[in-house]
Amino acid sequence: MDRETEKERWQRNFSDLLQELRVAQTGVQILFAFLLTLPFSSGFPDTNGFQRDVYVVALLAAAAAAALIISPVAFHRVLFRRGRKPELVRFAHRMASGGLSLMLVAMVSSVLLVTDFILPRPVAFVLSGLTGVWFLIFWAALPFVHRGWLDGDEDEEDEEDEGSDGGAGSDGRSAPAT
Repeated sequence: MDRETEKERWQRNFSDLLQELRVAQTGVQILFAFLLTLPFSSGFPDTNGFQRDVYVVALLAAAAAAALIISPVAFHRVLFRRGRKPELVRFAHRMASGGLSLMLVAMVSSVLLVTDFILPRPVAFVLSGLTGVWFLIFWAALPFVHRGWLDGDEDEEDEEDEGSDGGAGSDGRSAPAT
């Protein structure tokens, strides 16, 4: 089997990341659209001050998540054909991570808003907390637990390069911009 070149690996990493961002982008855009229409619904005037505050948090978190998740597209446009794919992949990885974090805030806040509207506040807090834990299990805990279970496939190098070392390669140095 032929080993891919470094350039091919960066291109594959970027393509994989774009596929992941498409899924996240759709989710955050649907949530953002829902939140944008909520104040115009007939029940919104019945919300209290706490619920409106939670709504603002959810709305701003969804907007910020959308900005971060979509930002790799703008970054790619600026760096297009400049041979800086490693930098683009590292940037897109950071923006995707930040966007997912804000999407978590938007989703938990949205759950809190709705559950506080229809249930007693203590129940709403418990359900929202459980929602946050549920997301963290699937978005953070399980991926980190499985991160160490590499089975020796070709992506092993990718896992080393995409660690939390600030974009540095496995030797601790930043990859040169090509």
